[in-house]
Amino acid sequence: QNGYGEPEDLGRIEQGGKLPGAKPEKVSKKAFQRGMNQLGTLGSGNHYLELQVVKPENIYDGEKARVLGFDRDNQITVMIHCGSRGFGHQVATDYLFEFNRVMPKYGLFTGDKELACAPYTSPEGQDYYGAMACAANSAFANRQVITHRVREGFSRIFGKSPKDLGMEIVYDVAHNIAKIEEYELDGKKEKLIIHRKGATRSFGSGHPDVPERYRSIGQPVIVGGSMESPSYLLVGTTRAEEETFGSTCHGAGR
Repeated sequence: QNGYGEPEDLGRIEQGGKLPGAKPEKVSKKAFQRGMNQLGTLGSGNHYLELQVVKPENIYDGEKARVLGFDRDNQITVMIHCGSRGFGHQVATDYLFEFNRVMPKYGLFTGDKELACAPYTSPEGQDYYGAMACAANSAFANRQVITHRVREGFSRIFGKSPKDLGMEIVYDVAHNIAKIEEYELDGKKEKLIIHRKGATRSFGSGHPDVPERYRSIGQPVIVGGSMESPSYLLVGTTRAEEETFGSTCHGAGR
């Protein structure tokens, strides 16, 4: 709507770039204030924007690489690794304080204030999930704005449109998020809260939540490098769904 992306971008972003259940009314004024001027910025914590080269000797499955858009030798890519900046950090800070306050009410004890929690179905748990969804959506928006600025920069330098330069998003995947997903436990389908903290979703081929363009090969899995170490673009497997709740590592130093 505001010119920061193309309609086809949404089909290349986890969850279409919008985690359902967001409750902005459960986000503090301080969180909004912290995030207000940080949209379109990388931040610290090993977050980065990096130009990368996909060398032919480092492609291990040519067919899957072509589906992902890598069909020429030494293609240039831009990898963006960042999140919701101070907005999400403040959401976490606010609810850690709240959870530490209410844990005795629910008979909970963790021994570590950083591990404070509340039952998912409790009012506090529901409030947090709604606020966390806002933070996740803020992160999707932040990366989209940065993507737009990258496209603008390349277009200005090379005198061609982003489309002519082939600057389509390969995939945008979250690394810190909690989601309601369905898995088989003891032969029975169960809805679970899958909390990926420093982890990446990795659904296999055929999964309905994998974008249609990638459903034949599995969800793209981005494992970022760290300080000039290589990055990896992988695809998820059904084995991951069976053994690790459809999750794998984070990369970028973790």
